[in-house]
Amino acid sequence: MDKRRYFTRKILNAVLTIILVAAFNFMLFRILPGNPARLLLPKGHYSTIAIAQQKKIFHLDKPLWEQFGYYWVDTAEGNFGNSYAQHEPVVQVVGRAIVPTLVLVGTGTLFATVIGIVVGVFAGWRRNGTFDIASTNLGMVLYSMPTFWVAMIFILYFSVKLGWFPSGRMLDVGVTYTSFIGKAGAFLHHLFLPALVFAITYAAEYELIMRSSITSVMKEDFILTARAKGVSDTRVLWGHVAPNAMLPSITLVMMNFGFVLSGAILVETVFNWPGLGLLSYNSMLERDYPVMQAVFLLASAAVILCNLIADIMYYYLDPRVKA
Repeated sequence: MDKRRYFTRKILNAVLTIILVAAFNFMLFRILPGNPARLLLPKGHYSTIAIAQQKKIFHLDKPLWEQFGYYWVDTAEGNFGNSYAQHEPVVQVVGRAIVPTLVLVGTGTLFATVIGIVVGVFAGWRRNGTFDIASTNLGMVLYSMPTFWVAMIFILYFSVKLGWFPSGRMLDVGVTYTSFIGKAGAFLHHLFLPALVFAITYAAEYELIMRSSITSVMKEDFILTARAKGVSDTRVLWGHVAPNAMLPSITLVMMNFGFVLSGAILVETVFNWPGLGLLSYNSMLERDYPVMQAVFLLASAAVILCNLIADIMYYYLDPRVKA
């Protein structure tokens, strides 16, 4: 397939999907039960004047088609209104939560990808062996366990019983750090446990997918040809089998990264990690709909863009795409 046509088609599909998601985001916000203007106000009795002012701020006093136009203009300008729970612009509220989530998700995804793929490669290469049976069964157990349950078990054991790690947050409350090294060390100390929980639950998924892919590729004719030519096992594994078996794992990693970029809600909530996941949870409890709308749109865009990156990578990694 022509490179320019392939990229153009994928980019147009991504843009169209984002437009459709943004349109759905507009309708979702307005089909919620109750008066949207009233829900955007804190609990209590408010006059009709206050509700009318709230309607005017969000253009809710206009016809639906006109509201749709205002919505696109505001979205293009990055104007999502104000968070009534935190009394700040939504952009600032969401912006503060992005970096903690990127650090947690990035660290956890890196370890999960490396560990899961390496274990999956060796398990698939020596299938039905002792290592394969042990790692596959362990992977299935870890994959089936709820993330929040694993997080609570780790807190009870490593934080409460052993006291090795903090039970939550990014830094100690009320502590003043006099040096950057001290603050960085405390941050890494707080990061280790939630990143570990995040990594082991996703590593199990990557391990199972990689093992299955390795097993499938080993049955291909070009692997039999390589063995017949006398190529060493190490070169067959890392030069022929592993690169071809990587393709499903790359797609899975990019898709998962897009999904968890919206916030590892369970991990962040249990560990009280101030990222997008905890922000989403608190916004749902407080009915902070402007924040929920912005996080939903950001999460959807992250998934779509990560899938677009995976499609672009496929063009260079999979020769069949060019055929």
